[in-house]
Amino acid sequence: MAKHVEKLLQSLVATHSTRTITDVRACLNAVVKRAMARDLLERNVVELVVTPRGTAGRKSKSLSDKQALDVLMLTKGHWMYPYIVVSMLVGIRTEEMRALTWDRVDLEGEPPTIAVWRSVRKSGDTKTEKSRRTLAMPELVADVLRRRHRDQVADKVKAGTVWKEHGLVFTTTLGTALDAANVRRGFRSALKLVPGIDPAQWTPRELRHSFVSLMSLGGAAVEKISDVVGHSDTSTTERIYRHELRPVIQDGATFMNSFATIEVVAPDWHMEPLFKLPGTDSAAGA
Repeated sequence: MAKHVEKLLQSLVATHSTRTITDVRACLNAVVKRAMARDLLERNVVELVVTPRGTAGRKSKSLSDKQALDVLMLTKGHWMYPYIVVSMLVGIRTEEMRALTWDRVDLEGEPPTIAVWRSVRKSGDTKTEKSRRTLAMPELVADVLRRRHRDQVADKVKAGTVWKEHGLVFTTTLGTALDAANVRRGFRSALKLVPGIDPAQWTPRELRHSFVSLMSLGGAAVEKISDVVGHSDTSTTERIYRHELRPVIQDGATFMNSFATIEVVAPDWHMEPLFKLPGTDSAAGA
């Protein structure tokens, strides 16, 4: 009955956002429609119910330029560092990061590039067709990914027969894919190394917001930002990232090369191996 659906949705109002409640209603609607198609129900009562307004959703935010540099310089010893660098300096969605494979990374090109063609969505596709894009990467990102590749080879040797090969760039120490919880815990663990930042107040997706903010701060036009982050049009960029945008852009890799240089962020990158800092977490085992 419709009143049962209303009661269920109303029970979520105090603890869930309007977006979540809308998603719950959509799932119920899909289930009932499938039941109707099989003559198990005669009508769809879910369509008779209005979605109630829930709690205000958590607003995303971005790191300031100083905070971003602090993160890049102070988390170098953490296993999440490559993930943080690529996400912040290339602007890839976290769902695209987790699905990124080495065959989509060209570290020898001029410039080096990352081809974003997959995501961890159920379909395996990116969020939109426009999200399929090939992006130039800054020199620091290419350098970090070369090291990531070497470290992954070392992990593979250490794991031996229990290694699970998926071709993924970002994995656990056994080669398996990172899930959202792995990434969130790892990101917040890395932020503990940065004074002045409360890890609990940040989520991995805000690295992408920070990318947009840094691009805009560097003078990039919203049209260029929209292309780089894979939005179908500038209205999406302006709606989602309106707090991060400033009036005028240059190419992402060009700006990030000047913002986060190897000389400033990782002057000893080629000289000494990175060791796990005392007190940091290690990657999940499986």
